[in-house]
Amino acid sequence: MNYSIIGSGNVGTALARLFARKKINVAIANSRGPKTLASLTKELGPSVVPKSVQDAYEAALIFLAVPFPAHKDVAKQFKTWKGKIVVDVTNALDVAPKELGGRLSSEIVSKAFVGSRLVKAFNHLPAAQLGTNPSRKGKRQVVFVSSNDADASATVAKVATRLGFAPIELGRLDQGGVPLHALDGKPGGLLFQNVEKLIGGKS
Repeated sequence: MNYSIIGSGNVGTALARLFARKKINVAIANSRGPKTLASLTKELGPSVVPKSVQDAYEAALIFLAVPFPAHKDVAKQFKTWKGKIVVDVTNALDVAPKELGGRLSSEIVSKAFVGSRLVKAFNHLPAAQLGTNPSRKGKRQVVFVSSNDADASATVAKVATRLGFAPIELGRLDQGGVPLHALDGKPGGLLFQNVEKLIGGKS
């Protein structure tokens, strides 16, 4: 499976660093074009490849790492996202509740990305904390995963494991995934919770 990241802000860059650390190939793209990513990719090494958004679209698993209001600008560039797993890393923390109309932000993103299998993951921590827990024997930093598509959720959980995390699958977006969203303008219960999971051995 091939991977891409759309968005090169703090979160997109943090994700790229995770892939580079494990030497897993990933494309990264932004609205300004691959030339603007030259310094970042030079820093991170050959596993992180600058691409256009059009090229990033060709990946089977795509991390959406743009501000929530920008998700429509990305989605409308292609008529369909059928067959794509889109990992929604956005948070609607600065969006008025009335703009969401009582829906979870990921439900809105899913509707925009027509045909995609949307997974909510990697959004519960600020970029500066993502993947930065001290390496302690037997423990890994937790990544929460939620989706209405169980197979897509399992796929993203496997990617999280490859990146060095301990994934915890929460089930459907409107059930276990609710705490990963902003609710009435406030962070859900799992947002900003830096959790470690005991994998094995003693710490």
